[in-house]
Amino acid sequence: MAETEASLLRQCPLLLPQNRAKTVYEGFISAQGRDFHLRILLPKDLQLRNARLLCSWQLRTILNGYHQVVQQRMQHSPDLMSFMMELKMVLEVALKNKQELPVLPPPPQYYSSLIEEIGALGWDKLVYVDTGFSTIKLKAEDASGREHLITVKLKAKYPAESPDCIVDFPVSFSVSWTPQSSLISIHSQFLAALESLKAFWDVMDEIDEKTWVLEPERPTRGATARRIALGNNASINIEVDPRHPTMLPECCFLGADHVIKPLGIKLSRNIHLWDPENSLLQNLKDVLEIDFPARAILEKSDFSMDCGICYAYQLDGAIPDHVCDNSQCGQSFHQICLYEWLRGLLTSRQSFNIIFGECPYCSKPITLKMSGRKP
Repeated sequence: MAETEASLLRQCPLLLPQNRAKTVYEGFISAQGRDFHLRILLPKDLQLRNARLLCSWQLRTILNGYHQVVQQRMQHSPDLMSFMMELKMVLEVALKNKQELPVLPPPPQYYSSLIEEIGALGWDKLVYVDTGFSTIKLKAEDASGREHLITVKLKAKYPAESPDCIVDFPVSFSVSWTPQSSLISIHSQFLAALESLKAFWDVMDEIDEKTWVLEPERPTRGATARRIALGNNASINIEVDPRHPTMLPECCFLGADHVIKPLGIKLSRNIHLWDPENSLLQNLKDVLEIDFPARAILEKSDFSMDCGICYAYQLDGAIPDHVCDNSQCGQSFHQICLYEWLRGLLTSRQSFNIIFGECPYCSKPITLKMSGRKP
């Protein structure tokens, strides 16, 4: 008995008994590099002929059509290990047969109609098409000359079935579709969407061209947030509304209190000066009473101070976002680095989500408020 159990453990290390009587086993069976969850209930005499096999839906789907074979193997297996070996063989065959099921290609008219549609649209707008004509990439320019791509994933019943469209937009994009629709209708709806977002991209491009954006490092067309350097190891994070891009965005100042508090006061005091007819960048300058550090004069290294603990600028995609309030210090840290540092000091104390301790550089009091995401 012990030898059989040892063999079972060697052959099926992911299948373990769930009780002392060893009448319930649960775990995974492996085949072709994949693991499938199952549960086996044995009677008290441990005879397989009266056992029950409970499968996950993935395993049940793969074994569909093999239920009678599995039941037969269970009836004739002398012990659990023998049955597991039999089940693994059946599973291997089922997986192999599923992989070998031929996928019927679309009829010839599917390809000919698509070629006609691309020709009518213009071959100059085609960027990519795969060999099966199931994925097509088209391009278009907005009124400001920016090039945009749309990826169209066609389904087997196209055009009766609506294709999936993937775009790099800050808002959702859905295509109005009928069985009479075509690539031309997709492209025209794509152009209309580009026109509606032109003002948003104009605003974001001006920010990217005229200020030092710390995050994101390589913004996509769908990105609505920018963290802009203000100097003095301070920055402002703005979240722009794509539908109303010249309205006052959500603003969050990052940096030492003695630097960012005056900016917050100016924002509150001058908010009445915000003019939607002006550009967002000009409004920020007027309301905050500042000039953003110019790209033509300064380098990004003037703002990208490394973390004072790990000595790196980027850590898992994050940049240093916490600064010592001491005006003589002003050292910046990654939140997670400062959190781990303060947690390791006996002199630190924590109240709810705020940790109080000493700056690793100047030993002056420093406070870290934990954000919603745990470091």
